[in-house]
Amino acid sequence: MAEKQFAGILNGAVPGEPVKKDENSRRGNWGNQIEFVLTSVGYAVGLGNVWRFPYLCYRNGGGAFMLPYFIMLVFCGIPLFFLELSFGQFASLGCLGVWKISPMFKGVGYGMMVVSTYIGIYYNVVICIAFYYFFMSMTNLLPWTYCNNPWNTPDCSGVVGSGAQLNGSLVNVTSNLIAGASEMVNRTKRTSPSEEYWKHYVLNISDDIGNFGEVRLPILGCLAVSWCVVFLCLIRGVKSSGKVVYFTATFPYVVLTILFIRGITLDGAINGIKYYLTPQWQKVLDAKVWGDAASQIFYSLGCAWGGLITMASYNKFHNNCFRLDSIIISITNCATSVYAGFVIFSILGFMAHHLNVPVSEVADHGPGLAFVAYPEALTLLPISPLWSLLFFFMLILLGLGTQFCLLETLVTAIVDEIGTDWIIRNKTIITLSVAVLGFLLGVPLTTRAGIYWLLLMDNYAASFSLVIISCIMCICIMYVYGHRNYFKDVEMMLGFPPPLFFKVCWRFISPVIISFILIFTVIQYKPITYNDYIYPRWSLAIGFAMALSSVICIPIYALYKISRSPGATFRERLKFACQAHPKWGPALQEHRTGRYAPMASEDTVEARPLKEKEEQKEEQKEVEKERKEEISLTIQGSNGSTNTHNNPNPSA
Repeated sequence: MAEKQFAGILNGAVPGEPVKKDENSRRGNWGNQIEFVLTSVGYAVGLGNVWRFPYLCYRNGGGAFMLPYFIMLVFCGIPLFFLELSFGQFASLGCLGVWKISPMFKGVGYGMMVVSTYIGIYYNVVICIAFYYFFMSMTNLLPWTYCNNPWNTPDCSGVVGSGAQLNGSLVNVTSNLIAGASEMVNRTKRTSPSEEYWKHYVLNISDDIGNFGEVRLPILGCLAVSWCVVFLCLIRGVKSSGKVVYFTATFPYVVLTILFIRGITLDGAINGIKYYLTPQWQKVLDAKVWGDAASQIFYSLGCAWGGLITMASYNKFHNNCFRLDSIIISITNCATSVYAGFVIFSILGFMAHHLNVPVSEVADHGPGLAFVAYPEALTLLPISPLWSLLFFFMLILLGLGTQFCLLETLVTAIVDEIGTDWIIRNKTIITLSVAVLGFLLGVPLTTRAGIYWLLLMDNYAASFSLVIISCIMCICIMYVYGHRNYFKDVEMMLGFPPPLFFKVCWRFISPVIISFILIFTVIQYKPITYNDYIYPRWSLAIGFAMALSSVICIPIYALYKISRSPGATFRERLKFACQAHPKWGPALQEHRTGRYAPMASEDTVEARPLKEKEEQKEEQKEVEKERKEEISLTIQGSNGSTNTHNNPNPSA
């Protein structure tokens, strides 16, 4: 009895209440709707909302950037989000299994897996660096506050007077004043303590991407911690991660609010916020602004990664993934980006006011914002270690929310593809194997050249390949499988057809916007650089190879499927490869109604237990035996009547 109660608690049940049974007992479902919504919010709201959107906003016209941003959200972001959620929920399969809808396009699913693999590898390295900064913040004095450390150079100039703080000697105070005056005369030579701490101590960065050097053991240890946390949270799949997200998806908003309240009370904060939001309407006419808005919406929602399909596949079949899920999650993601901008620029405005420089000189994005600019600004606050702990803890939680879904996407795809009872029962082993492999593949990123490779993967592994994958997915569902068929599927699942707006977006508007993003990405392409370092050509070739490795899966698998399809001509094979698989449709027999009903009856016969089949055979034998007896009696009766007719006196 105690063991059953303990198992119930592990399943998320409240003691004394009956344990809720999964609709899909073989595969499992979310404990409730809130778990799915929070997981999807954690997946969509990631590091990019904090370190990319605010920078794009101020660079592309401040408040004017909000106009194209929300237009792209309405016409591209929300429709694609709803398309992927409904796709995964209808079939109750991951990013590989759903392509029973048109088997020739299964390469799209493999492409999603490749993209999720790349992102999962380097994303967890970013999380591990946040872990490292979090641990280093557990001190009375942040180590990147002053310039008197062994790793600092003569060019270092802090925003806090180190000599005055440490020993208060007149000589040091005078030297600090002189250094400050020199700093005001020539700011271009200034390197901050946080920048030198990042480059020379945390990374100990090498001079070239090919010069790996030694592994940074503290970073490697934090990487192991990060992967352990991810594995433990996913040890029981969505059953365990669904409970963790109650904290990981909500607490970042608590931290953002604390930092926001603290930030707006600082001197100069209003200047930073004005710089962030002041509209420059002339930039709305710039095509680059619209391209940045479309790209940010597309990437921040996690479209074409496979994560949305995977998370939705654990929903119950009739869950309303339109109203509560698609719209609310998409809007929450974008609202978080805007909110994070206030948090970031209020602190950066304070820092610019303290240094008496324009906000543009302290604004940054990506790792430069998270690990250099913002940590330096935090050193100016009273009780700076506390704010640093909160900030990096928020980054960890934001990263973990996305990493959970990336790992679950890969594990679910593998388990669904193999599909045996053993693999389903031992899903934890698959999760552990993928986590260990991800850790090993992330080790090169912890070397002295690791930051070069991390940025290379970030810029190429998940760039235009995502756009191509998403575009082909729309074409397959709307034009190969057929928009009418898909609209009927959605209506069967939700109880109502997709609204007219989404029908138009899926068929016309969203594919056009996706094509625009692809063209914009190609036109605006510039070779990657890191500060003053220019990447060599061979490394750029590797970057393009990573980008193409996910896209190339699509034509390779299509040719393979066509070659294995029956048919006398290429056209017949192509037609067969594009047709939906007989098993396409709802996963459970109880939901296979309408045009899926005939398939359900055949599958039911195949899935009957052996005992039931034996009983049928016995019944058939009994029927045959009775028929034989009836036939023999009929024959005997006919013989008797014949004898009586020939011999009226039987006794004779």
